[in-house]
Amino acid sequence: MAPVLLVIAHGSRDPRHAATVHALCERVRASRPALRVETGFLEHCAPRVPQVIERLAAEGVREVVALPLLLTRAFHAKTDIPAVLREAAARHVGVAVRQADVLGPSPLLTAAMERRLAEAGVGGAERGSTGLVLASAGSSDPEARTLIAGIAREWERTGWAAVRPADPSSTSDAVAELRAGGVPRVAVVPYVLAPGVLPDRIDRGAADADALASVLGDAPEVARLVLRRYAACAGGFSAVRQVA
Repeated sequence: MAPVLLVIAHGSRDPRHAATVHALCERVRASRPALRVETGFLEHCAPRVPQVIERLAAEGVREVVALPLLLTRAFHAKTDIPAVLREAAARHVGVAVRQADVLGPSPLLTAAMERRLAEAGVGGAERGSTGLVLASAGSSDPEARTLIAGIAREWERTGWAAVRPADPSSTSDAVAELRAGGVPRVAVVPYVLAPGVLPDRIDRGAADADALASVLGDAPEVARLVLRRYAACAGGFSAVRQVA
């Protein structure tokens, strides 16, 4: 029996957040009907991660891949989620839980953002005259900030006039910077998975842009990436069983 996939999202008081996470998980289930996919949240939404693991343990599940629904390895991936999983493992010693890698970086995420841009009417012949603001949730983690800057540099090389990284508080400044640099058209692309407080701030910062793409949400590319990260982590269980 394949390990259960436990998708871990941060959670938000905004109901659109949980709805988007559940829609993504439904797309993952549709892609792999035989795979059991569960959803847990760190805060604000139910069920919480410990509750899900407790239920799985009661059902006799023995192997779980915990996949952080995060785009960078920042505080939540390095600290919060490992702590929650360690505590759950101590309570339910019969359940082996492995933490998968975060989703980013990946060409699939860039493809998902390209999809959202196309849906907003951006791309095609206008690509070379359009500058993008890559607006992430923001982080004080140096590794995460370096990663976002690297994504922007690589994406710019695919033919866009310019790509500037920004966080919610600097989105409007990045739009103004591209305008001042003579870029004819500016679009803001949220490097964010689901709606909530920070994406709303990005939306407000995009007021002077020509276009605003939607969050990544349940884009097919994101669902494929979830399954890719799951497969890479689930293989570790197979190796352990073979050694045993």
